[in-house]
Amino acid sequence: MAYAGLDNNACKAVIVMPAYNAEKTLEKTYADIAKTGVEKIILSDDASADNTVSLAQSLGIEVITNAINQGYGANQKRCYDAALKYDAEYIIMIHPDYQYDAKVIPYALGFLEIGICDIVIGSRIRTRREALKGGMPLYKYLSNRVLTIIENFVLGQNLGDFHSGFRIFRREIFKKIPYHNNSDCFVFDTEILFQSAYFGFRIGDVPIPTRYFPEASSINFYKSIIYGIKTCLVMLKYCMQKTGIFRFSIFEEKSF
Repeated sequence: MAYAGLDNNACKAVIVMPAYNAEKTLEKTYADIAKTGVEKIILSDDASADNTVSLAQSLGIEVITNAINQGYGANQKRCYDAALKYDAEYIIMIHPDYQYDAKVIPYALGFLEIGICDIVIGSRIRTRREALKGGMPLYKYLSNRVLTIIENFVLGQNLGDFHSGFRIFRREIFKKIPYHNNSDCFVFDTEILFQSAYFGFRIGDVPIPTRYFPEASSINFYKSIIYGIKTCLVMLKYCMQKTGIFRFSIFEEKSF
């Protein structure tokens, strides 16, 4: 499958996968990736206790390993650092837990290539029925809806799912936003979107199937509450930065 709208002779993509104990789902995720137009697939392993690393290496994936677990956000920082070493125009982040359908990549990437968006997110919530039927826990669905509504209002966006683990970025985003100043935990994902909006990048989304199952990674109820609180703090920081009340390092443009 060719990438929609992508000139494979000129524009290349790097796929990054922040991984932790993904042995049971990595191969299925990898099999769904259309390799045409992809310059490199990189997996950053955050000290998994299973055979994620050896499986990734057997599949021909470039692997980055970390001796100790440093957190989801720290793992993504390593992913983007590695991706920027390649001269690819697009960076695709997808969790290797098979919760997100990699077959959507060629179509989502087309929106960036033709200049409509700078970031495309996979939205798991096209309808309430599909999200719940796909296995999303009710408390996750409700918290996602509440946070997404507030985030849309704060940013002036109209996205369906701010908390997806499927994202495609233009390379320029990571050359400008200070992502190394972000959290090492799960709220890193929220910070990336608020930083991107702050610097004027255009964010869009595409529908993807909702897939929750025992092997798919998912934070528990307690961590979800902490994540929700930290997400609200990011929104508060954004508002304070925009109004000039206070300045935060995550919204200061990268200096070289």
